[in-house]
Amino acid sequence: MARRRIVITGIGGLCCLGTNATDIWRAMRDGTCGISPLAIPDRHDLKTAIAGQIAMLPEHGFDKRRTMAMGRFGLLAALAAGEALGQAGLAADRRPDMRIGAVIGAGVFGGDAIERAYRDVFLEGRKRADIFTVPKAMPSSPAVNVSMVHGLTGPVFGVTSACASGNHAIAAALDLLRLGRADAIVAGGADAPLTYGVVKAWEAMRILARTACRPFSADREGLVLGDGAGALVLETMESAERRGAPILAEVAGAGLSADASDIVAPTVEGPAAAMRDCLADAGLDPADVDYVNAHGTATVGNDRTETRAIRAVFGTHADALSVSSTKSMHAHCLGASSALEAIACIGAIRDGVVPPTVNYGEPDPECDLDVTPNEARRREVNVALSNAFAFGGANAVVAFRAVEKS
Repeated sequence: MARRRIVITGIGGLCCLGTNATDIWRAMRDGTCGISPLAIPDRHDLKTAIAGQIAMLPEHGFDKRRTMAMGRFGLLAALAAGEALGQAGLAADRRPDMRIGAVIGAGVFGGDAIERAYRDVFLEGRKRADIFTVPKAMPSSPAVNVSMVHGLTGPVFGVTSACASGNHAIAAALDLLRLGRADAIVAGGADAPLTYGVVKAWEAMRILARTACRPFSADREGLVLGDGAGALVLETMESAERRGAPILAEVAGAGLSADASDIVAPTVEGPAAAMRDCLADAGLDPADVDYVNAHGTATVGNDRTETRAIRAVFGTHADALSVSSTKSMHAHCLGASSALEAIACIGAIRDGVVPPTVNYGEPDPECDLDVTPNEARRREVNVALSNAFAFGGANAVVAFRAVEKS
């Protein structure tokens, strides 16, 4: 029996580049950097001065009683999912009889809810925390809020694997649909790490940039944190064609691996194994790939290790690849990053434009790929790979392909 082909029929997103997928892709394509001065209340002694912040959330019309029990990353996920479902023709008011689920990744937790609870109890002397602190903060909150807000009764669960969570969610959705456990899945990621406690914890690692995110550049300073959410509607090709839904791209395959090595230092072998497994799952040769959306965090360890892993997998074809890190524009949104980067891959395929790595200053001899410095490039993209590599060596790679209808 032929394996089910899985396609994308809707996308949605919010980050510092915009509050919908169209604006996000336009900003990526134009090389717009959305990183700005950090503006959170009660900064205290934070040294971090910049972040990828969503200036204002769009109107949503969600039930007020529901939003009272919803943390920020749950709200971001529900907004992104609503956009994706609307584009796919699966909004609640015109939804056909389908089994629709949600798999949403989160890199950390609802830090805003935890911080509010600490403030209430320890600073303001209240006797208890908000009654909804736990459901607001739990890592599955984005997934279950997407389900409840949009009435999705198929398989629903959260995924948490640090910075690879979004790609792990997409891979899980791909498997669920191939197995026939659902007709469509909203997959993606959401995180809202811009709170005092979370930023302070990241500062302790000494990997946050002071002035800009500069992936693959010799003058890099480190990563920049950001808020965000991204969502894709995945469904079988048969379902999409039967409904006459827009088909944006195909999820050709996914590859997963673990370094089994160090909690923070990546290896070459783990990411390379995930890329190879992804190509095998998609039935692709290395020479079939046109664009790699790199994990590209702008830390020395990640940038150089990822470069070596790409060269190990692609061999001489590595020099023909277009590579870029869109984190240079939208910051590192942790569990949401790879979901937002899927928007970049889909846009590259549909528009024939590779988004740039902005803020690039000086070549690093150990990052010697074509990283599309500073300006987008016109190029036909039939296959795009999205890399996501997390603390603890949890690696997830997804392949997107231009659609050739059966």
